[in-house]
Amino acid sequence: MPILAGPRRQAVLAFIFVTAALDVLAIGLVMPVLPSLIEEFTGSNAQAGIYNGVFVALWALMQFAASPVIGSLSDRYGRRPTILVSTAGLALDHLLMALAPDLWWLALGRMISGVTSASFTTIFAYMADITPAEGRARGYGLIGAAFSAGFVAGPLLGGVLGEVSTRAPFFAAAALSALAFLYGLFILPESLPREHRMAFSWRRANPFGAMALLGRHRDLVGLAWVNFLIHFVHHLFSTVYVLYAAHRYGWSSGAVGFALALAGLLDVVVQSALVGPAVKRFGDRAVMLFGLVGGGVGLVAMGLAPSGLLFVLALLPNALWGLAMPTLQALMTRRVSEAEQGQLQGANMSVASIAGVASPLILGAVYAASTGASPAVPHPGAAFFLGAAVMFAAVAIGRRGERARSA
Repeated sequence: MPILAGPRRQAVLAFIFVTAALDVLAIGLVMPVLPSLIEEFTGSNAQAGIYNGVFVALWALMQFAASPVIGSLSDRYGRRPTILVSTAGLALDHLLMALAPDLWWLALGRMISGVTSASFTTIFAYMADITPAEGRARGYGLIGAAFSAGFVAGPLLGGVLGEVSTRAPFFAAAALSALAFLYGLFILPESLPREHRMAFSWRRANPFGAMALLGRHRDLVGLAWVNFLIHFVHHLFSTVYVLYAAHRYGWSSGAVGFALALAGLLDVVVQSALVGPAVKRFGDRAVMLFGLVGGGVGLVAMGLAPSGLLFVLALLPNALWGLAMPTLQALMTRRVSEAEQGQLQGANMSVASIAGVASPLILGAVYAASTGASPAVPHPGAAFFLGAAVMFAAVAIGRRGERARSA
């Protein structure tokens, strides 16, 4: 495994950070305007809501199917060509959506986006290739920080461009993805030596075959459940947060955007500055569990917060959640060989995609049941309480894995 050091390693890490940030920035750019563009095609706000939900599910389903394929292709042909092809495909896909003449072309674009965005599996595998096991949590923290930075800047910039035209953010996203492709074309070296590559197999590359990898390693099963539960709760913010903040605190879209940006900035700080020192002092699993507890406490505080100010303050303990994902990734990568890193990341993305399909339906239903004139659930923060319960369940599963390894 080509563990890199010195200036070359810094250049490669810079590429990974920039590529991840640009890819997520491109995706985030279209988030504020996609429902509006759908409404232009349907002519109905209600119909737009239905189709937007279908598009979210289609995107997640395509990620479920494509992630293990792309991960396995990177195990066979290398990380560099897989990342470059995916990034170029994402640029062309955003251009397609910018020029889409009707709803069906837009749906096709969202499906293709689900496939090309699955390149994140290869970015994680690339980090595993170039980083020693003891440094992977910090490396994954940098990727997480890049994702957070992209999700902060993307929707803000997309909202500004959306004032010009509902198509403008799609053109900007295409340009950013093209820039990431050109940057990688000239800078990115290959990270997976030929002697460590694995022959491509559809048995491993289909999502169920890829997830069989998780079952072949005892400790991966519990960690895979933790991964599922983290992603399940993560969709609380895309499903409920905006509606909840407007309903309970009367926030405007500007206030909602500010709180999202603050949450993203806190996540950047935690993942870029705290993960490395914390892991060095306490170890991956202890830091993961602490992050999950912090996230759960923050969600309880959000659900209870009687004012917008207290809701914002609850973002502070919730930001500790950012400690969990990079340490979880580091724990999982240590349990498979170099040749299986891409397959592992593909399996992880498939698990996350399943959560992405189920979570909005369940959390949305819980929120709907907790609001209205005669709510079946008596507290408007019920969805946050459910999210906290899921996080604490992840803590229990993670602790059980720790006891099993020490037994």
